[in-house]
Amino acid sequence: MEWVFVEKDKSGRKIHLSKERWSHIQKHPRMSGQMEKIKETLRNPLIIQDFEYYSDVKFYFKYYKDIKEYLFISVKYLNGEGFVVTSFFTNKIIR
Repeated sequence: MEWVFVEKDKSGRKIHLSKERWSHIQKHPRMSGQMEKIKETLRNPLIIQDFEYYSDVKFYFKYYKDIKEYLFISVKYLNGEGFVVTSFFTNKIIR
């Protein structure tokens, strides 16, 4: 698998973004060119939230004043490392 980046999150865990997932993310409105915001959100999120249906999935959120929305990132963990599933802007924290 080819990685676009590997970033450490706030707790020091490695999170990977694959080329395939980056291609998917860029299809969401306003996500083209937002790779640095994705990295920043992983490094310094406002909140990391558990996903109630899958214990191996976490949701990362950070509010961006310039966009006036939250950046949402879904990360699935496997063997202690995270893999970005998707990311997009939203006007509220998803539960």
